[in-house]
Amino acid sequence: QVQLVESGGGLVQAGGSLRLSCAASGRPFSYYGVAWFGQAPGKEREFLAHISGNGVSTNYADFVKGRFTISRDNAENRVYLQMNSLKPDDTAVYYCAAALGLVYGSATYQYSAWGQGTQVTVSS
Repeated sequence: QVQLVESGGGLVQAGGSLRLSCAASGRPFSYYGVAWFGQAPGKEREFLAHISGNGVSTNYADFVKGRFTISRDNAENRVYLQMNSLKPDDTAVYYCAAALGLVYGSATYQYSAWGQGTQVTVSS
């Protein structure tokens, strides 16, 4: 099983940018599809973006399209989430998740490996 650790969260003003990083260890990372989810206080964990193991295929939730970009560097065993034009509604704990061989998936049950999360707070 792959282990995941997120980093890069913090406090940013509305309109600003952050880049989150998800570092993986334990298995060949290129075998795993990886997604980012966000969980706002009192809400369910919500799909944001997914990238296939080879990085060719990406998918986004409609509400982040054009603002967030998911990418990966398999040589470094990392997946990134570049977040631009941040809004207060983007405030959440952000989690990366991985699933062996998953080309695309937006449901939490599809992912067996999760990081501990990183807090993103967007002030107005």
